[in-house]
Amino acid sequence: MVCNTIREIIVHAEQEFGTHDAIRYKVKKDVVEAKSYTQLKQDSESFSCVLKALGEQGSHIAMTGMTSYEWIVAYFGTVNSGSVAVPLDVSLPAEEMCELIDRADAAVFVVDEVRKDVIAIVRERCPKLKYVISMQQKESTDTLLSFSQLLKEHAGSFDHWANPEALCTIMFTSGTTGKSKGVMLTQRNMAENATCLDMKIPARTVVLSVLPIHHAYCLSMDILKGISLGSVICINDSLIRVAKNIKLFEPNMILMVPLMIETLAKKLEEAAALPPAIVKKEVFGDQLHTICSGGAYLNPELIDLFEKYGITILQGYGMTECAPVISTNLSWDIRKDTVGKLMPNCEAKTVDKELWVRGSSVMQGYYKMPKETEETLTDGWLRTGDLGYVDEDNYIHLTGRLKNLIITKNGENVSPEELENKIGSSRLVQEILVRDAQGVIEAEIFPDYEYAQKKEISDMKAALQELIDDYNKEAPAHKKVYSLKVRETEFDKTPSKKILTDKISPGSDSRETYDNKYGYHTSFLSAGIWDLKRFYACKQVFLLNKCFAVYEKYDKIFVIDIQNRNIKNSY
Repeated sequence: MVCNTIREIIVHAEQEFGTHDAIRYKVKKDVVEAKSYTQLKQDSESFSCVLKALGEQGSHIAMTGMTSYEWIVAYFGTVNSGSVAVPLDVSLPAEEMCELIDRADAAVFVVDEVRKDVIAIVRERCPKLKYVISMQQKESTDTLLSFSQLLKEHAGSFDHWANPEALCTIMFTSGTTGKSKGVMLTQRNMAENATCLDMKIPARTVVLSVLPIHHAYCLSMDILKGISLGSVICINDSLIRVAKNIKLFEPNMILMVPLMIETLAKKLEEAAALPPAIVKKEVFGDQLHTICSGGAYLNPELIDLFEKYGITILQGYGMTECAPVISTNLSWDIRKDTVGKLMPNCEAKTVDKELWVRGSSVMQGYYKMPKETEETLTDGWLRTGDLGYVDEDNYIHLTGRLKNLIITKNGENVSPEELENKIGSSRLVQEILVRDAQGVIEAEIFPDYEYAQKKEISDMKAALQELIDDYNKEAPAHKKVYSLKVRETEFDKTPSKKILTDKISPGSDSRETYDNKYGYHTSFLSAGIWDLKRFYACKQVFLLNKCFAVYEKYDKIFVIDIQNRNIKNSY
């Protein structure tokens, strides 16, 4: 069923699936609770009543927090009341979050108390803000309203049908360069993008939601599409507990970005000698059959790898400005060399090697940024900034980013993504950035130190240079890499795990990076973490602050004292 408003999605789902589970979530270790489709509709309508009672129906409502039932209720209650939701990245620095709240003209701020630092300053930094609502606080105060108390006080139905062309969501981009832009998406943009394509996903499919909920991919495909299909949406409470939560919730499908898929692939590589059926059961469970991938390039070899374990990877393509999905592969017609077939509500063309798209998912423009809007939209066509083309079967092929093109001294155009994909296919390369550096092509690589240790590689620079030399043997002259830099730390990234290129300068040395806030070398700290990672033989280490880090191993969470290099606590 194709819907053109978000209210159509939830009304239809409640009629079809009523008392069946819509949202499942942990309340404590291994204890799961659920909310039905009827409860979701009732609670979201109660939040619509809250906004009306506050006199803010039709206003802009900012919201931030970890993925939660309360967040989902707030979103549906906002957009189905005729108000405009402004989802914000929960990991943003407090100053930046306040700046976006103010830029978005938000009158209400719904916030997870994990961001108490923002709650403390938001009123003085955002003069247009009238109300702050806490998702966790039990009782309202003069300065901070309780989400649960408001729902109880204003429980009731709310029958508002929005205009499909009405603005419903402003989503700020997390681009790799430049200032965040507020993408204006209508009811039709969001609803049709989520429902226009029949992917033949059965009702009651169990979906594990692991991506940040403020991100367009998660909000549209996990939440809106999931609800339109009557899925059971399970909330993953932490990235470091994904493996454990797969066993707990037993999902059939998961949406991921390539970095997550690559991490899982490494686990499979370690177990390559074992029977695939056993590995599948232990790592993913018997029930997982599909992973949808988006947000960045995915090595096609990974599709073949996961197929061995009975898991289909569906590679797609999109951008926030298109609500967000532009194309996707389908389970019955996977073409590994493409990013999928155009959505039914989209058309595409190539103009001067750049891919342009048009359709009912394309944004209205950028909020209060007319110049940037004019630069991006031309006669209804969205200029994607990506190099690529559409083949005769409507499948999209991408070749690089327009803004990233390297122009060599002899006038040749080189797509850095092409080189990154070729060199980055080596198991030794964890992250890579290719760029122009004083007239030559330079590759900056963050190696997989754990893999290097297993292979007893002692001279990292020499090993990576050998890799570059092997690539250069087959590369044409204008695509050869003449400079190599080796990183000790990961690249800074956006929430969708894209490298922040505006924070990388050619010839920079990460070892000289200094953090004025804490007065220590960030690379020293990060290098210490990688040392810890190798020492404890764990897959991931996450920095809590300058004193402590955490890692997961054997389904336990360990807290590490960085200075003394010992385990402080385990959970």
